[in-house]
Amino acid sequence: MGTALDIKIKRANKVYHAGEVLSGVVVISSKDSVQHQGVSLTMEGTVNLQLSAKSVGVFEAFYNSVKPIQIINSTIEMVKPGKFPSGKTEIPFEFPLHAKGNKVLYETYHGVFVNIQYTLRCDMRRSLLAKDLTKTCEFIVHSAPQKGKFTPSPVDFTITPETLQNVKERALLPKFLLRGHLNSTNCVITQPLTGELVVESSEAAIRSVELQLVRVETCGCAEGYARDATEIQNIQIADGDVCRGLSVPIYMVFPRLFTCPTLETTNFKVGKWHSPPALMGSWEGPLSARACCGHIAESLPPFSPSVPGPAVGHTAQSLLPFGCSTKPR
Repeated sequence: MGTALDIKIKRANKVYHAGEVLSGVVVISSKDSVQHQGVSLTMEGTVNLQLSAKSVGVFEAFYNSVKPIQIINSTIEMVKPGKFPSGKTEIPFEFPLHAKGNKVLYETYHGVFVNIQYTLRCDMRRSLLAKDLTKTCEFIVHSAPQKGKFTPSPVDFTITPETLQNVKERALLPKFLLRGHLNSTNCVITQPLTGELVVESSEAAIRSVELQLVRVETCGCAEGYARDATEIQNIQIADGDVCRGLSVPIYMVFPRLFTCPTLETTNFKVGKWHSPPALMGSWEGPLSARACCGHIAESLPPFSPSVPGPAVGHTAQSLLPFGCSTKPR
């Protein structure tokens, strides 16, 4: 067995907030004694941006600001050059979580075009005849709870063929009427999105009703911005031909790594959750319809994914306001 390097964070869930102290141990395991030129530990937080393929070349000025945005960076020398004995050696460490200057510790977010990540990297330098060892470990940063009382903002919605958007052949859609409500259009990210849906009528038999969560990420600069919508998750809330007049509960938990509280900066935006959940109903036969309950920004065009092949049918949208925030104290 060669020399192994590992980072163990004290908290099992690896979740921290701004102002807290990140602590743990660096573990060096080796069957024999190990000569080294020093061990260092670096804590780094960065925002990585990229444009989608359709936007490449459109905003030339964006490439000047596409470099990773550094939120936090700190390095400590844990051990000076020397020798580790055989067996396991643990070296404790502590890092205060404070952003650089006037910057803010954004919440960890793994998106497609926006990625906010915090990592610990341990480097053990060795002689020229031995390869340096490096170990990287990610930890999670969550936003502090907002002060003040949370006030729900419920909304009722009605979906019919006439309210759908991006419909090419509206005459081919079966007649239907769906009513429902969301308990709040401004959601606490640690609590589920809830509401109910009622199928009042439908000429065709329904196959299923699904709830789709879609994120909108915006990247750019003063020259212009590129908005891209991508699916996060899709859950089924009803299967088969739903009974008419029966309330179908809406319940969706936000996946924390792939969603975050509404975030808006100079170079990127995540949210204002422009288009979370989409209610997707499919009918027996070649037709399908889709309706989104999402927050639409000032001039954001509706998200219309491509549907391959004419046999799949029609895809359409109906949009409602939606928002996301951290849990209030």
